[in-house]
Amino acid sequence: MTKDFKYDLEERLIDFAVIIADITEALPNTRMGNYIAGQLVRSGCSPSLNYGEAQAAESRNDFIHKMKVILKELRESMISLKIIEKRAMYDLNQTAAAKDECNQLIAIFVKSIETAKKNNTK
Repeated sequence: MTKDFKYDLEERLIDFAVIIADITEALPNTRMGNYIAGQLVRSGCSPSLNYGEAQAAESRNDFIHKMKVILKELRESMISLKIIEKRAMYDLNQTAAAKDECNQLIAIFVKSIETAKKNNTK
């Protein structure tokens, strides 16, 4: 991983958190809107914060664990975004764009975890 890639990924995670903040702030003030907003704000913003922790991991295994936490949170965010989409709780084009970015981030972290596991056995 190059330094530029790490920076780009960090920026993408921060941008994703901002998108999630915009979505959660706009959800309706209903039981469902508030519940999904609470879940999504946590799962959608934590990857950027956890990525900072992963960069300071104490070992390869610690790094892999932190990356898996990020992946779990991104997958949870994807499900929340799908619920928002199915309930038409937010602009469908912006929800689709958030889902696309989330899906791309998931793919990046799946590959990064696979690579880290391979390098861990060397």
